Amino acid sequence: MKLLDQYILKRFLLTYLFVVLVIVLVVCVIDYTEKVDDFYKHNAPTSKIIFDYYLNFIPYWANYISPLMVFIATVFMTSRLAAKSEIIAILSSGISFIRLMVPYFMGAVILGVATYFLVGWVVPKANRTRIAFELKYTKDPYTYSGRNIHLKVGPNVYAYLESYNNQTNTGYKFTLEQVQGNQLRRKLSSDRIEWSPQKKKWTVYDYNIRTINGLQESLSNGTKVDTLLNLYPSDFDSDYSLFETFTFPELDNYIDLLRSRGADGIETYLLEKYSRQTRPFAIIILTAIGVIMSARKSRRGVGWQVALGFMLAFVYLLFFMMAKGIAESGNMSPILAVWLPNLIFAGIGLLLYHTIPR
Repeated sequence: MKLLDQYILKRFLLTYLFVVLVIVLVVCVIDYTEKVDDFYKHNAPTSKIIFDYYLNFIPYWANYISPLMVFIATVFMTSRLAAKSEIIAILSSGISFIRLMVPYFMGAVILGVATYFLVGWVVPKANRTRIAFELKYTKDPYTYSGRNIHLKVGPNVYAYLESYNNQTNTGYKFTLEQVQGNQLRRKLSSDRIEWSPQKKKWTVYDYNIRTINGLQESLSNGTKVDTLLNLYPSDFDSDYSLFETFTFPELDNYIDLLRSRGADGIETYLLEKYSRQTRPFAIIILTAIGVIMSARKSRRGVGWQVALGFMLAFVYLLFFMMAKGIAESGNMSPILAVWLPNLIFAGIGLLLYHTIPR
């Protein structure tokens, strides 16, 4: 690595850290002003506000805005170099523009790799503590209100609940059906089922079991029996920001579980998975655009270029939110929705590279 590469890389990373720190501090202040009444209302301890919430809130937001902050940092730093005629001096020495971008790409790759591992494993674990704090101290107690719940709990096995009480972990009007082809083979009906934390099993009360074998049918009943089901009280807990608490392996497992049950809302988790995977590529693409659009010295000064950078960052975010909303409604593939803003801005970057004079 040459001295010039070290100089640009160091300034790039320091500028990124500075921009992220400033924005995150602003977000923390705004968040505190919005939630301070909830903290007092629910008697949240100061130690938990600091250590359980904000110490986990900071890395969450730092990674959430990472691609946009890389873009802003690139524009801010490069426009300052251009304003001081440093870019002109570098290019005049015989260094090509592509070669000038190498340290930027090195910094983008470093941040991209770090971001990938953070959003894949570190931040989700921090989110568990943060979201648990929010549910306890900023939200009202959660009550499951679903009715007529149908779930696939195994191959050819389907469960039904008329209602469920998440305070007592009790389900009412429970049936469990085993189907082969299009024929019902076995059906268990019960007035209620209750989760036993000690046994880690469901207790079925006042049940009837109907077994069908061709033209023969048998009926048995009982008052109480324990059973294992691919169904847990956590399935009826609040799903508030649940997708943010899963690591990559856990996210894949949960998506497979939703698919096996034929459940709705799988698009949310697919979008989360793909958006995490594409974040490093977004960092590289936005870094390239930032260098291209701010390397030219402007008579309007650094402020104009930084403002333009914020405007493009807003447009990128707008594209992403629109595509995400369309995908969540089921009208677009989640992977296309996540990649579409990156593909569009990659095209914008190529257009800027061939049109903006340097």
